[in-house]
Amino acid sequence: MDPKTETFSAPVDAAILAEMQRIAEDQERQLQSVIEEAFTDFIEKYRHHKARPHVLAHFQDSVDKNAELGRLLAL
Repeated sequence: MDPKTETFSAPVDAAILAEMQRIAEDQERQLQSVIEEAFTDFIEKYRHHKARPHVLAHFQDSVDKNAELGRLLAL
């Protein structure tokens, strides 16, 4: 059974759309299929790689606190 589909319209940067169309042609796929894959990849990235603000704050504090050590180790 095919998943339910909906039609929508949204403005998009012309260069991005052209690149998506080129990819679809290169892969001999429909543009819709390429866009659905891009949406799916974006959702997956958002769900699984989104750092929580307090974690980022602690990380930045650690980087700031240890900046001199980082500089010395980079030499």
